[in-house]
Amino acid sequence: MMPPAAILSGGLATRLYPVTQDVPKAMLDVAGEPFIGRQLKLLKERGVAKVVICAGYLGEQIKDFAGDGAGFGLSVDYSFDGNKPLGTGGALMKALPLLGDVFFVMYGDSYLDTEFAPIVDFFLSRNKKGLMTVLKNENNWDRSNVVYKNREIIRYNKENPTQDMKHIDYGLALLRRSSLADAEKGRAWDLADLYAELVDEGQMLGYEVKERFYEIGSFQGLEETREHLQQLSTHAKRQ
Repeated sequence: MMPPAAILSGGLATRLYPVTQDVPKAMLDVAGEPFIGRQLKLLKERGVAKVVICAGYLGEQIKDFAGDGAGFGLSVDYSFDGNKPLGTGGALMKALPLLGDVFFVMYGDSYLDTEFAPIVDFFLSRNKKGLMTVLKNENNWDRSNVVYKNREIIRYNKENPTQDMKHIDYGLALLRRSSLADAEKGRAWDLADLYAELVDEGQMLGYEVKERFYEIGSFQGLEETREHLQQLSTHAKRQ
Protein backbone atom coordinates (compact mmCIF):
# COMPACT_ATOMS: atom_id res chain seq x y z
CA MET A 1 0.00 0.00 0.00
CA MET A 2 1.27 3.46 -0.90
CA PRO A 3 2.26 5.58 2.14
CA PRO A 4 0.41 8.85 2.84
CA ALA A 5 1.97 12.11 1.69
CA ALA A 6 2.55 15.31 3.64
CA ILE A 7 2.61 18.48 1.53
CA LEU A 8 4.44 21.39 3.18
CA SER A 9 2.42 24.44 2.14
CA GLY A 10 2.86 26.83 5.05
CA GLY A 11 5.44 29.30 3.74
CA LEU A 12 4.89 33.02 3.20
CA ALA A 13 6.12 32.91 -0.43
CA THR A 14 7.80 36.31 -0.14
CA ARG A 15 9.76 35.75 -3.37
CA LEU A 16 6.45 35.94 -5.24
CA TYR A 17 5.21 39.19 -3.72
CA PRO A 18 2.97 40.96 -4.48
CA VAL A 19 0.95 38.14 -6.09
CA THR A 20 1.05 36.05 -2.89
CA GLN A 21 0.02 38.80 -0.47
CA ASP A 22 -3.64 37.78 -0.64
CA VAL A 23 -3.43 34.20 -1.90
CA PRO A 24 -1.19 31.32 -0.75
CA LYS A 25 1.34 29.97 -3.21
CA ALA A 26 -0.54 26.67 -3.42
CA MET A 27 -3.56 28.51 -4.82
CA LEU A 28 -1.77 30.30 -7.65
CA ASP A 29 -3.27 29.56 -11.05
CA VAL A 30 -1.04 27.20 -13.01
CA ALA A 31 -2.36 26.46 -16.50
CA GLY A 32 -5.98 27.02 -15.51
CA GLU A 33 -6.06 25.37 -12.08
CA PRO A 34 -4.77 26.13 -8.56
CA PHE A 35 -1.37 24.51 -8.15
CA ILE A 36 -2.48 22.38 -5.19
CA GLY A 37 -5.04 20.80 -7.52
CA ARG A 38 -2.26 19.82 -9.90
CA GLN A 39 -0.30 18.26 -7.03
CA LEU A 40 -3.28 16.30 -5.71
CA LYS A 41 -4.10 14.91 -9.15
CA LEU A 42 -0.49 13.79 -9.59
CA LEU A 43 -0.46 12.08 -6.19
CA LYS A 44 -3.68 10.26 -7.08
CA GLU A 45 -2.15 9.10 -10.36
CA ARG A 46 0.89 7.79 -8.48
CA GLY A 47 -1.22 5.67 -6.16
CA VAL A 48 -1.32 7.85 -3.04
CA ALA A 49 -4.67 7.65 -1.22
CA LYS A 50 -4.17 9.90 1.82
CA VAL A 51 -2.69 13.42 1.90
CA VAL A 52 -2.01 15.75 4.81
CA ILE A 53 -1.58 19.41 3.85
CA CYS A 54 0.57 21.36 6.30
CA ALA A 55 -0.76 24.88 5.93
CA GLY A 56 -0.04 28.27 7.41
CA TYR A 57 -0.51 31.77 6.02
CA LEU A 58 -3.91 31.99 4.21
CA GLY A 59 -4.17 28.22 4.46
CA GLU A 60 -7.95 28.29 4.82
CA GLN A 61 -8.12 29.10 1.12
CA ILE A 62 -6.47 25.75 0.39
CA LYS A 63 -8.96 23.92 2.58
CA ASP A 64 -11.89 25.74 0.97
CA PHE A 65 -10.67 24.58 -2.45
CA ALA A 66 -9.57 20.99 -1.79
CA GLY A 67 -11.98 20.12 1.02
CA ASP A 68 -11.78 16.53 2.19
CA GLY A 69 -10.17 15.49 -1.09
CA ALA A 70 -13.16 13.53 -2.38
CA GLY A 71 -13.20 15.59 -5.57
CA PHE A 72 -9.69 14.31 -6.31
CA GLY A 73 -10.36 10.72 -5.28
CA LEU A 74 -8.27 11.23 -2.15
CA SER A 75 -8.62 11.59 1.59
CA VAL A 76 -7.21 15.00 2.57
CA ASP A 77 -6.55 16.23 6.11
CA TYR A 78 -5.04 19.52 7.28
CA SER A 79 -2.53 20.57 9.90
CA PHE A 80 -2.26 24.31 10.51
CA ASP A 81 0.75 26.05 12.02
CA GLY A 82 -1.37 28.17 14.34
CA ASN A 83 -0.35 31.58 15.67
CA LYS A 84 3.27 31.40 14.51
CA PRO A 85 5.07 29.85 11.54
CA LEU A 86 6.64 26.51 12.45
CA GLY A 87 8.95 26.08 9.47
CA THR A 88 8.98 22.91 7.42
CA GLY A 89 10.24 20.76 10.28
CA GLY A 90 7.92 22.09 12.95
CA ALA A 91 4.94 21.83 10.60
CA LEU A 92 5.72 18.19 9.83
CA MET A 93 6.15 17.47 13.53
CA LYS A 94 2.70 18.90 14.26
CA ALA A 95 1.16 16.79 11.48
CA LEU A 96 2.62 13.50 12.75
CA PRO A 97 -0.60 12.30 14.45
CA LEU A 98 -2.27 12.37 11.01
CA LEU A 99 0.46 10.34 9.31
CA GLY A 100 1.48 6.69 9.52
CA ASP A 101 4.74 5.02 10.45
CA VAL A 102 6.09 5.68 6.94
CA PHE A 103 5.13 8.70 4.83
CA PHE A 104 6.16 10.83 1.88
CA VAL A 105 7.19 14.46 2.37
CA MET A 106 7.06 16.96 -0.48
CA TYR A 107 7.19 20.72 -0.76
CA GLY A 108 4.10 22.75 -1.55
CA ASP A 109 5.73 24.47 -4.53
CA SER A 110 7.06 21.37 -6.33
CA TYR A 111 5.65 19.33 -9.20
CA LEU A 112 7.48 16.01 -9.20
CA ASP A 113 6.41 13.87 -12.14
CA THR A 114 8.25 10.64 -11.33
CA GLU A 115 7.13 7.13 -10.43
CA PHE A 116 6.57 6.68 -6.68
CA ALA A 117 6.18 2.89 -6.40
CA PRO A 118 9.85 1.96 -7.11
CA ILE A 119 10.94 4.53 -4.53
CA VAL A 120 8.72 2.97 -1.88
CA ASP A 121 9.90 -0.54 -2.75
CA PHE A 122 13.55 0.50 -2.44
CA PHE A 123 12.97 2.25 0.88
CA LEU A 124 11.03 -0.61 2.46
CA SER A 125 13.73 -3.09 1.43
CA ARG A 126 16.25 -1.21 3.60
CA ASN A 127 16.20 -0.55 7.32
CA LYS A 128 16.87 3.19 7.28
CA LYS A 129 14.99 6.14 8.78
CA GLY A 130 14.76 8.22 5.61
CA LEU A 131 15.15 8.40 1.86
CA MET A 132 15.93 11.45 -0.26
CA THR A 133 15.31 11.45 -3.98
CA VAL A 134 18.07 13.24 -5.88
CA LEU A 135 18.54 14.53 -9.41
CA LYS A 136 21.79 15.12 -11.26
CA ASN A 137 21.53 18.87 -11.54
CA GLU A 138 25.02 20.39 -11.82
CA ASN A 139 23.62 23.79 -10.76
CA ASN A 140 21.28 23.77 -13.73
CA TRP A 141 17.82 24.41 -12.26
CA ASP A 142 19.01 25.46 -8.80
CA ARG A 143 22.14 25.15 -6.67
CA SER A 144 23.25 21.53 -6.33
CA ASN A 145 23.44 20.50 -2.67
CA VAL A 146 24.15 16.75 -2.60
CA VAL A 147 27.18 14.53 -3.11
CA TYR A 148 25.72 11.25 -4.37
CA LYS A 149 27.88 8.26 -5.30
CA ASN A 150 27.18 4.55 -5.72
CA ARG A 151 23.52 4.96 -4.68
CA GLU A 152 24.52 6.67 -1.44
CA ILE A 153 24.23 10.23 -0.20
CA ILE A 154 27.72 11.14 0.95
CA ARG A 155 27.00 14.72 1.96
CA TYR A 156 24.06 17.14 1.96
CA ASN A 157 24.17 20.84 2.73
CA LYS A 158 21.39 23.16 1.62
CA GLU A 159 22.95 26.37 2.93
CA ASN A 160 26.62 25.91 2.04
CA PRO A 161 26.94 23.84 -1.15
CA THR A 162 30.39 22.85 -2.37
CA GLN A 163 31.89 22.39 -5.83
CA ASP A 164 31.75 18.58 -5.67
CA MET A 165 27.96 18.63 -5.26
CA LYS A 166 26.47 17.60 -8.62
CA HIS A 167 23.05 16.42 -7.43
CA ILE A 168 20.16 18.24 -5.79
CA ASP A 169 17.45 17.31 -3.31
CA TYR A 170 14.59 16.54 -5.71
CA GLY A 171 11.94 17.49 -3.19
CA LEU A 172 10.38 14.08 -2.52
CA ALA A 173 11.40 12.17 0.60
CA LEU A 174 10.25 9.17 2.60
CA LEU A 175 10.53 9.20 6.37
CA ARG A 176 9.80 6.83 9.19
CA ARG A 177 8.05 8.26 12.22
CA SER A 178 11.11 7.27 14.28
CA SER A 179 13.20 9.85 12.40
CA LEU A 180 11.34 12.56 14.33
CA ALA A 181 11.50 10.86 17.72
CA ASP A 182 13.92 13.43 19.16
CA ALA A 183 12.34 16.53 17.58
CA GLU A 184 10.86 19.14 19.89
CA LYS A 185 7.17 19.90 19.50
CA GLY A 186 6.03 23.47 18.94
CA ARG A 187 9.45 24.74 17.83
CA ALA A 188 10.07 26.33 14.44
CA TRP A 189 12.82 24.55 12.50
CA ASP A 190 13.86 23.60 8.98
CA LEU A 191 13.38 20.04 7.76
CA ALA A 192 16.70 20.33 5.92
CA ASP A 193 18.40 20.17 9.32
CA LEU A 194 16.88 16.75 9.96
CA TYR A 195 17.87 15.57 6.50
CA ALA A 196 21.46 16.64 7.13
CA GLU A 197 21.51 14.81 10.47
CA LEU A 198 20.17 11.62 8.90
CA VAL A 199 22.83 11.82 6.18
CA ASP A 200 25.58 12.28 8.80
CA GLU A 201 24.24 9.30 10.78
CA GLY A 202 24.10 7.07 7.70
CA GLN A 203 20.32 6.85 8.03
CA MET A 204 19.32 8.59 4.79
CA LEU A 205 19.06 6.50 1.65
CA GLY A 206 19.53 8.07 -1.75
CA TYR A 207 17.39 7.35 -4.81
CA GLU A 208 18.27 8.98 -8.14
CA VAL A 209 15.44 10.09 -10.42
CA LYS A 210 15.83 11.19 -14.01
CA GLU A 211 12.82 13.49 -14.49
CA ARG A 212 13.48 17.17 -13.82
CA PHE A 213 11.49 18.92 -11.14
CA TYR A 214 9.24 21.91 -11.67
CA GLU A 215 8.63 24.51 -8.98
CA ILE A 216 6.64 27.68 -8.42
CA GLY A 217 8.83 29.21 -5.72
CA SER A 218 10.10 31.92 -8.07
CA PHE A 219 8.60 33.87 -10.95
CA GLN A 220 10.84 32.06 -13.43
CA GLY A 221 9.92 28.68 -11.97
CA LEU A 222 6.24 29.61 -11.98
CA GLU A 223 6.35 30.46 -15.69
CA GLU A 224 8.27 27.28 -16.58
CA THR A 225 5.80 25.17 -14.61
CA ARG A 226 2.84 26.84 -16.29
CA GLU A 227 4.32 26.16 -19.72
CA HIS A 228 5.09 22.53 -18.86
CA LEU A 229 1.65 21.74 -17.46
CA GLN A 230 -0.07 23.54 -20.31
CA GLN A 231 1.85 21.35 -22.74
CA LEU A 232 0.81 18.24 -20.81
CA SER A 233 -2.83 19.35 -20.86
CA THR A 234 -2.72 20.08 -24.60
CA HIS A 235 -1.10 16.70 -25.29
CA ALA A 236 -3.70 14.86 -23.18
CA LYS A 237 -6.56 16.52 -25.05
CA ARG A 238 -5.12 15.31 -28.35
CA GLN A 239 -5.00 11.69 -27.21
